[in-house]
Amino acid sequence: MIPKTNAARILDSLNISYELRTYEVEEEHQSAEDVAEAIGIAPERLYKTLVLKGQKDPYLVAVIPGNANLDLKKIAKASGNKNCEMMPMKDLQSVTGYIRGGCSPIGMKKQFPTYIEELANLEESIIISAGKKGIQIIIDPNDLASVLNTQFFDLV
Repeated sequence: MIPKTNAARILDSLNISYELRTYEVEEEHQSAEDVAEAIGIAPERLYKTLVLKGQKDPYLVAVIPGNANLDLKKIAKASGNKNCEMMPMKDLQSVTGYIRGGCSPIGMKKQFPTYIEELANLEESIIISAGKKGIQIIIDPNDLASVLNTQFFDLV
């Protein structure tokens, strides 16, 4: 039986349909491509959660394909910040409650403004972290946008 995470409990409370998928965690940090391979899906369907700092927003979140790179100018434009930069990794757990490799856009300590890459709209479902290493959530991208109270943006 797969243990429920905070993100899964939030989805349950909202009656959002999803599936949990587990994978074997390697000692070293696994790339998004490694995780996609481990759970048997295409890397472009696995979305990673990135936390940034902006001059307007102290923190904001980008959800982008695991095989893509975030364009900082595009996230700044989408969020209305003059510029954005990645949050230092050392601050991730204290700000979000999550660790690297297990950061979900759902269920952070505080809900930060979140932006989902528009390519997600082309997929029937995408895979995001469930908030713990070794567990992923398969979810309809529109349901994810609804839960996060956001839309889709050109970010990569």
